Amino acid sequence: MTLVDASSWIEFLRGRASEQGRRVATLLETGEAAWCEITMVELWNGARGQPEKTALKEFEADLRLCPITEQVWARARSLASRCREKGLTTPTVDIVVAACAVHYGLELEHCDSHFEEILRIMNKS
Repeated sequence: MTLVDASSWIEFLRGRASEQGRRVATLLETGEAAWCEITMVELWNGARGQPEKTALKEFEADLRLCPITEQVWARARSLASRCREKGLTTPTVDIVVAACAVHYGLELEHCDSHFEEILRIMNKS
């Protein structure tokens, strides 16, 4: 199972012929795509047109949801602190998504350079 970040969902939803868009298509085909609430909000906030909104409604019905539990929030708070100590300033949403992926033991599909740094910091602890 793979937690898909909004950055890769956007590549897929916008029909971009990118590596990330193709990976998301494969994850959907194999039933391996997952998401979390904060990613859902990001996507709904940026949804363009009825086709994207229809796809998001289908995803809500079909995809595995990885809830952002208190344990995920605690991991995110710890990670935010460690990122700051290492001099990394990164979007809060990315920290929460990374913490969610680690909490559930999932791979993380993304096309956002922040995640490589975040995950490197997480793996050192």
